[in-house]
Amino acid sequence: MNVAARIEAAGTAGVIEALSARFGERLTTATAILEAHGRGEGLRDLHLPNAVVFPESSEEVATILALCNDARVPVIPFGTGTSLEGQLQALGGGISVDLSRMGRILAVNPGDLDCRVEAGVTREALNHAIRAEGLFFPLDPGANASLGGMASTRASGTNAVRYGTMREVTLGLTVVTPQGKIIHTGGRARKSSAGYDLTRLYIGS
Repeated sequence: MNVAARIEAAGTAGVIEALSARFGERLTTATAILEAHGRGEGLRDLHLPNAVVFPESSEEVATILALCNDARVPVIPFGTGTSLEGQLQALGGGISVDLSRMGRILAVNPGDLDCRVEAGVTREALNHAIRAEGLFFPLDPGANASLGGMASTRASGTNAVRYGTMREVTLGLTVVTPQGKIIHTGGRARKSSAGYDLTRLYIGS
């Protein structure tokens, strides 16, 4: 029996064991942490994941997704927990993937009015980093949400009347598919007629 077959047979317990061996203390089953990841701000019902893991790179997210996909274990992405849509509730258990440690601002290009950030960067942290350049990130969904979470929910807010939603201000994404493959969509160009517009497909997904 190969590794994937053994993990699928073991189910969630097997995935937690495999992730624990890979991530060590960055995987937890502590009740308080599970409860903090069992709902957002929109619904009061609490549905706990079986474990929470804290990746620090897209490659680590891909490892988690591949393991969970092989074992058919649900995955719940988690940014800051401020969403209202209810997607953080682990109705069938599973693994909560907390992206808060992916909080680096990778590049700021003031002349082109764009930047590259990891999914765990919050809008307030981004605004603090680019303030000295005379720039600001215009979207305000009413909470200090992460940019990854804002992309997944197509966040907007009152400023969207003038500046648009996450759909309009996002030029490209790094996406980890459920099978654990990393793909890149879009680019720094403001417009492209080449290929499918995958960026807008994933925004709000």
